[in-house]
Amino acid sequence: MSTENITYSSAEAGTDSYAGSYETTEGKVYSVSGGDWDTISAAPDGEKERIVVNMGPQHPSTHGVLRLILEIEGETVTEARCGIGYLHTGIEKNMEFRSFTQGVTFVTRMDYLAPFFNETAYCLAVEKLLGITDQIPERANVIRVMMMELNRISSHLVALATGGMELGALTAMTFGFRERELILDIFEMITGLRMNSAYIRPGGVAQDIPEGGVDKIAETLPLLRKRLKDTANLLIDNNIWMGRTVEIGFLDLTGCMALGVTGPILRATGLPHDLRKSQPYCGYETYDFEVVTETTCDAYGRFLIRVREMHQSMHIVEQCIERLRASAGDPVMVADKKIAWPAQLSVGSDGQGNSVEHIKEIMSESMEALIHHFKLVTEGFRVPAGQAYASIESPRGELGCHLVSAGGTRPYRIHFRDPSFTNLQATAAMSEGGQIADVIAAVASIDPVMGGVDR
Repeated sequence: MSTENITYSSAEAGTDSYAGSYETTEGKVYSVSGGDWDTISAAPDGEKERIVVNMGPQHPSTHGVLRLILEIEGETVTEARCGIGYLHTGIEKNMEFRSFTQGVTFVTRMDYLAPFFNETAYCLAVEKLLGITDQIPERANVIRVMMMELNRISSHLVALATGGMELGALTAMTFGFRERELILDIFEMITGLRMNSAYIRPGGVAQDIPEGGVDKIAETLPLLRKRLKDTANLLIDNNIWMGRTVEIGFLDLTGCMALGVTGPILRATGLPHDLRKSQPYCGYETYDFEVVTETTCDAYGRFLIRVREMHQSMHIVEQCIERLRASAGDPVMVADKKIAWPAQLSVGSDGQGNSVEHIKEIMSESMEALIHHFKLVTEGFRVPAGQAYASIESPRGELGCHLVSAGGTRPYRIHFRDPSFTNLQATAAMSEGGQIADVIAAVASIDPVMGGVDR
């Protein structure tokens, strides 16, 4: 737009005491807000005007913590950028001032839709530095696998539910959160919390499955498998859904490799990359399951992969149930008492805390045992100096933990390779050249969780 030189005085500004005088320039003036570019050049002669806008928040988890900066020409996105870094959780820095066991409480809050994966990756890194990876009880590993696979299902359900809501399929939202409640009930039964449980600890897990818990899980699986058909029947081969997702958010294998993208996005290109198979951990090499792939490289293929992966996860959980029944009574924490968390979380007669019998046992053993109990809880165990990296296959891709120890009771440095952060870099490649509405489908197919993006 072009304007003439105009000067406003404070008197002309009315009663606004903050209004000063300003002058405009002659010729074309481009007013652009929301862009981070230092300069924005005028459009060449004959080319339509381009506009830079802030988009969103559209996804429920991106309110205020993900900024999409789009340059658009009409309805076409010519350039897209992700502005991240608005969460300021500071988890990695905070963990430098907490013991290794206390660190679990922090990491579980990163990707809050997949807390057990955060805990496992962290504990595997700690155990690698301690040199006790092979000493973790088999029952503890089975419980870890079962909790992670149940968590994978609940995470994928949220991805499908929120993705469906963003594209107008509100019934998918209802179905997804209905099924997720079944799994959250199991988490609450086992850990006492629906999320952020801090249940997986260095050396094993906080406590064993409660009495009747395995039967409860076994009873839930058939109902869960039956209800998942509702979502599949609603969206698979649905013309409206396919019109919004087929060939939308396209990213081929070359793009994934260049950007470091993993998880369902990578497997939608046909590459069966899954750390549970390529770099097994927690005994995954002993389980029977398939790595789900598609070759569409689009949002629809990623949707299909998540649907099928949930069935594979249920198949793994069924195998865990058989192993838990066969190993009833086995330990769930490493035998080394200098590392094992000294807690038998039996509920007392008042409904709280440890049982009276357990407290009497600790108090009556010896003064040395009581001192050790106190020091282990207050100071924590020491981890030899060195560094370790442990990676696992989370619902969104490779989740890695790089841990550095100086030989003390707290991490010297710690950093997480969160898949949401890496995968979000693909937004531009998926969105540029498409329509504005397709950006929503592309971001939904990435399934980012901002808790894991900024630490």
